[in-house]
Amino acid sequence: MNFLDYAIIFLYIGGFLCLGFIFKNQADKNDYYLGGRSFGWFPLAMSTAATQLSAVSFISAPAFVGLKEGGGMVWLTYEFAVPLAMIFLMVVLVPTFYKSGIVSVYEFLERRFDASTRVLLSIVFQISRAFGTGVMIYTVAIILESVMEIPMWQSIVIIGIVTMIYSLFGGMKAVVYGDMIQMIILFVGIIICFGFGLHYLGGWGNFVDKVDPARLTAVDFSSLGVNGDGFGFWPMLVGGFFLYVSYYGTDQSQVQRLLSASSVKTMRQTLVANGLLRFPVTLAYCVMGLVVGTFAMNEAGFFSQIPTGQPDKMIPVFIKDYLPNGVIGLLIVAIFSAAMSSLSSAVNSLSAASVEDLFARGKDLPEKKYMGLSRMTALFWGVVCVVIAFFVGDIADTVIEAINKVGSVSFGPILAIFIAAMLVKKINGLGANIGLLAGVGLNVYMWLAVPDIFWFWWNAIGAVVTFAVAYLVSTIAPNAMVSGKGIEIEPINFNQRSVYLLLAFFAIIVWVSVSLPNWF
Repeated sequence: MNFLDYAIIFLYIGGFLCLGFIFKNQADKNDYYLGGRSFGWFPLAMSTAATQLSAVSFISAPAFVGLKEGGGMVWLTYEFAVPLAMIFLMVVLVPTFYKSGIVSVYEFLERRFDASTRVLLSIVFQISRAFGTGVMIYTVAIILESVMEIPMWQSIVIIGIVTMIYSLFGGMKAVVYGDMIQMIILFVGIIICFGFGLHYLGGWGNFVDKVDPARLTAVDFSSLGVNGDGFGFWPMLVGGFFLYVSYYGTDQSQVQRLLSASSVKTMRQTLVANGLLRFPVTLAYCVMGLVVGTFAMNEAGFFSQIPTGQPDKMIPVFIKDYLPNGVIGLLIVAIFSAAMSSLSSAVNSLSAASVEDLFARGKDLPEKKYMGLSRMTALFWGVVCVVIAFFVGDIADTVIEAINKVGSVSFGPILAIFIAAMLVKKINGLGANIGLLAGVGLNVYMWLAVPDIFWFWWNAIGAVVTFAVAYLVSTIAPNAMVSGKGIEIEPINFNQRSVYLLLAFFAIIVWVSVSLPNWF
């Protein structure tokens, strides 16, 4: 790196600090956490996509596709369940949340069950989201350590401080509009790495000649994910459905964006756009990883610079050794973009959950005191995420798998509680609480003691066990902790053109993935 690279980086950081101050005037909680419910579908869709296209996606997923043993384009199967999950959210869950006027999605559970259910679910979210965000910061610190050659601890602290300042002051508006900018920058970074990788390979024809054919296979119908294998069609589709419905529909960091929409129609448009955008973006960074990985496997000097057992270093080494100055700075900016997008979203949503579900629940706080509490909790969670980043390096072979593992412990059980709250009147608060603990506990046990079951299944297994235990306990103790106050469930309506559009898109992405080996 030279002066030009550092100048680009510092200009970018300065610009985002200014963004926080531009949106610093937040009148109340709806402004700070929901942007005044003023967003259209495009900025919300871009913001959601930017959170998904994180530093982890930019670095770890291409490493999985291009270099990790047992990896390859099978990564595309992560996307199969997304359109189906968007349909479920659009017609079943999110319209009810939006019209209820809540800020924290867990408030819905108190209205349906009991305050203890709300607090329990919120705490589970806060712990899992802080942990996952810490893993993300650790990922970016690896990159900056490799490329900028500064100690990892300094990288972690810099990321945390810069992001906390602009998100602390700017609230949801700074998060969403910042994400829009970051999405564009990061996608440009993918195209740059793809282009330079092809250049060093001598063009598309040479790439096709040299690529490992085994890495082109994306769909495995034979693997059921129960014998130590994974990434089969069925575990990725079924487990993925539970994962994505829970993530987008019950995780505060994502639901908060949907609750920020200007109308129910805008909220639905955001879900449709997300269902259509994710696969093309994922395909882009997977092909980029395949190109750079093929170059690494055919260039001894490049391959020797990637530490054994650390495939996540592939993209950082490529940036450092094979890209020109100026472009290196732009790629570092892209990485910063991804990191700050994920961290700012996490800090804002964690603050919302803490304030709404723990500190201000049931209280009528003055707006000034409420806003002060909001910023204090945002600062607290930013510090927590940064501290966690120092201790998460050895959860999985690639950090993107680590993040998904952490989430899969709780996503299914949390989803089961929300579905029970909305669709099954017989289940009460006591059953919901015990069911949640049983589902999460079982998933933790499977992580520690049953490695043969692929972790994507945890989402479905945890949901089924949680629902079954909740129903059984509610049958035994039918009068325990039932509220139902303030609950108005929106009717389910599958008669929407967007439903058929997403179903057609699901069929298209499966066909594309199955046909992929024939296109190279």
